[in-house]
Amino acid sequence: MSRANQLSPSVILATGSNDHTIRFWEPQTGRCYRKIQYPNSQVNRIEITPNKRYLAAAGNPQIHLFDVDSSNPQPVTSYNSHTNNVTAVGFPIDGNWMYSGSEDGTIKIWDLRAPDCQRECETSAAISAVVLHPNQVGV
Repeated sequence: MSRANQLSPSVILATGSNDHTIRFWEPQTGRCYRKIQYPNSQVNRIEITPNKRYLAAAGNPQIHLFDVDSSNPQPVTSYNSHTNNVTAVGFPIDGNWMYSGSEDGTIKIWDLRAPDCQRECETSAAISAVVLHPNQVGV
């Protein structure tokens, strides 16, 4: 068994907070087994990829992707083209891309293999929530 598997329990609860911290919890025991300092911002929203490998954490104004099973506190990658608080983040079932919404009035579509936004929708109002329809039509 690898060190990462020994570190991570089979059921994980993750939290993000205003104190700039992401915490990983073992819900059966209430034990916090990992903390990550989120740089430069509070954590507005978190989401785990469908393959359970990464955690996306949305802040102000970026999104950082962390490896769930790693002890490395540094993000695997970051997405930086929003200009205000990122309030929504999510993934389709296949996990090949990510969507995000921000108080800057934009919804962005990201290819997880590239650091730049692939598509953008603009509104005249701050975005507070984004949800993908269950039919999961590809982008």
